[in-house]
Amino acid sequence: QVQLVESGGGLVQAGGSLRLSCAASGSIFSVAYMGWYRQAPGKQRELVATITAGGSTNYADSVKGRFTISRDNAKNTVYLQMISLKPEDTAVYYCNVGAMTTAGDFSRYWGQGTQVTVSS
Repeated sequence: QVQLVESGGGLVQAGGSLRLSCAASGSIFSVAYMGWYRQAPGKQRELVATITAGGSTNYADSVKGRFTISRDNAKNTVYLQMISLKPEDTAVYYCNVGAMTTAGDFSRYWGQGTQVTVSS
């Protein structure tokens, strides 16, 4: 069993910054990748950023140059540093982790979501 706990969301003014965290715990053998998705009201969930176990990153065009994804392998934690936030960044942000459990099963796991609201 794998659990993801997200934190760091909140209300911020346009141009401000936030740092999201997602910690994975449970019966984890190894983590293949970690990432962030977001879903704005009335829109489909979309990829924001991913990072592989080897450190390779990928970003949506809309956040390149403003968001940075990173990880702490020792803590099984992924972060999303967001700067120069825009109102269009407003969404629920979901952590996603691909992991192998100690039972030998590989699955994708989702966090509960954290609200990011950018005013103005």
